[in-house]
Amino acid sequence: MKNPIIGITFDFENSGGYSKFPWYAIRENYLTCLYKFGAIPFPILHENSLNNTLLKVLDGLVITGGNFDINPKLYSENNGGSRNIKDKRTNFEIGIFQKFLRTAKPILGICGGEQLMNVASGGSLIQDINQSVQNKIYHEQQNPRNEVSHEIKIKRHSKLFNIVKSEKIKVNSAHHQSVNSLGQDFVSSALAPDGIIEAIEHVKHPWCLGLQWHPEFLITKADIAIIKDFIFHAK
Repeated sequence: MKNPIIGITFDFENSGGYSKFPWYAIRENYLTCLYKFGAIPFPILHENSLNNTLLKVLDGLVITGGNFDINPKLYSENNGGSRNIKDKRTNFEIGIFQKFLRTAKPILGICGGEQLMNVASGGSLIQDINQSVQNKIYHEQQNPRNEVSHEIKIKRHSKLFNIVKSEKIKVNSAHHQSVNSLGQDFVSSALAPDGIIEAIEHVKHPWCLGLQWHPEFLITKADIAIIKDFIFHAK
């Protein structure tokens, strides 16, 4: 079987830190978690003019997280706690996600990527969990990101359950926003103890899954199973 080519979206910074000039960024394990199981990672720049060409070249798509929030105007809300909005990145990811959604090629949204897919499909977000949710747990975990921090419960008749073969798993957690109302043809497939949606999946697309945690760290057997299943469906 071939080594599938997986498109991975970049984060973007205008200046500061790495360079005085605008720069793209991606954490290494977004790439290595795919390479480890036989895929070829292919980071893609934020240019919608390339989307049709990319669609022909790529066998799957990963929409990553990063240091940003989605503009709440896209789900008809004023800013109520959103931070560091990056409109060019968001507009690009909406465009390429919607093109992939018309195909059978697998799509994985991670953290902010899950939120992006939901908004792109007409859903909304909780703009700041700390302001909006009572009896919340730490979704911006205090321990290192390469460790798990809380448990989630997976719905038994979901695609996610069919992949991980468990109703309860532990996950790492690095977000202050989350899915609120679900986008068209999305259902929730996992919840945190405080009711925050931890996973969504598309009911019409053969493999379109959004996860609020970061499986690219490959901490648990469930993380490994998700990445391997994604790659398998890209072959």
